[in-house]
Amino acid sequence: MSSNQIQSLSGFRDFFPEELSSRRHIFSAWRRVCERYGFSEYDGPPLEPLELYTRKSGDGIVGQLYEFEDKGGRPVALRPEMTPTFARMIALRAAALPKPIRWFSIPQLFRYERPQRGRLREHFQLNMDIVGETNFLADAEIIAAGIDALRELGLNKSHIRVRVSDRRLMVSLLDAIGVAGASHHAVFNTLDRLDKRPRDEIAKELQGIVSDQEVAGRILELTERSISQLQDEFADHESVVKAADDLVGVLGCLEKSGLEGYAEFDASLVRGLAYYTGTVFEIWEREGQLRAICGGGRYDDLLQALGGVDLPAVGFGMGDVVLSELLKEHQLMPAEVGCVDDYIVCVSEEERATALKVAHSLRDSGRRVTQDLQSRKVSRQLKAANQAGAERAIILGAEELSRGMVLVKDLESGEEQEVPLDSLTDRKG
Repeated sequence: MSSNQIQSLSGFRDFFPEELSSRRHIFSAWRRVCERYGFSEYDGPPLEPLELYTRKSGDGIVGQLYEFEDKGGRPVALRPEMTPTFARMIALRAAALPKPIRWFSIPQLFRYERPQRGRLREHFQLNMDIVGETNFLADAEIIAAGIDALRELGLNKSHIRVRVSDRRLMVSLLDAIGVAGASHHAVFNTLDRLDKRPRDEIAKELQGIVSDQEVAGRILELTERSISQLQDEFADHESVVKAADDLVGVLGCLEKSGLEGYAEFDASLVRGLAYYTGTVFEIWEREGQLRAICGGGRYDDLLQALGGVDLPAVGFGMGDVVLSELLKEHQLMPAEVGCVDDYIVCVSEEERATALKVAHSLRDSGRRVTQDLQSRKVSRQLKAANQAGAERAIILGAEELSRGMVLVKDLESGEEQEVPLDSLTDRKG
């Protein structure tokens, strides 16, 4: 590389045709699933007022953003996530939108973080949200859609698993064992790192939060319980029973939908973000070598805080970076498909006028067509046709054209046949 050549920024990607083909493959699968579930696509601006993000996450998020003052002196930021924009847009038309609202988007997002495996400074993300419905059927449907967005790409329960829990359940359990409400958020933040740090460190940190070694140990014990064990152990605590029953309902809906074997209860999953109010879930690859592919849950108070509309909501975000790595590992990313159907070959420049007419006629019919733009030997043009991945070469020669015919060569089999020129150039309009 030349010393004066400008390189792309760290954590950002160039999408050459083969990479863009893979991206389109993922996006197409995502869109197919969203449409099957009856979701409508939306989008918003990549640049928003900085306040939109600090209102949701506090001033501490500023260090993770691409933020600056625009030429009007306004504090702005490139969007790091879609939920604040989503909340702002929902608020603008909340009264007129039929409920429940089912929207999805595939935005490009930006965060100023240290690039590492599975995390860059930009990525694309599938967001799916249902707004205006509190029934746990909505939670189950969002999880099912997340699973199907991966199944559509060839992944199945041998590749992925869904960890599911409920913040209401965990809050009720903490209340039941005597942890003060003021400490809940700190406990959740600590438990959220349970799979990243040694267990004894987590226990020590919990003890510092609750000021009781026995209670700290009890919290860790709860993260290992099955949902039936929790139901039995806390049968006298109404709030625990209600939250557990709803969660059993969510898991039951997934099984009845034919997705048994994908989702499992995991009491250690809390997702540290403060705005979750109910069901939470993450989708991971089975071997655990990569970051979470998808994460989400119920956030019934966030739209009120961000947009001023009191509507319950549940949704998720699924990033393309980890997913792309997983698909490549399992050889599920399709080979790049050729972008040419027909390649027009002129034996000499005398046939150029006919070549232009044939090319345009075929394009009008929906074929993907190109032609050699220079006068070269037929052998060179056929080589170029093969390199372009064309299905067939249409060879225009003086002798064939004098009889109203052209030579069509199947570039995979090598078979050749003459066909009437009119069959290629007949078109409407």
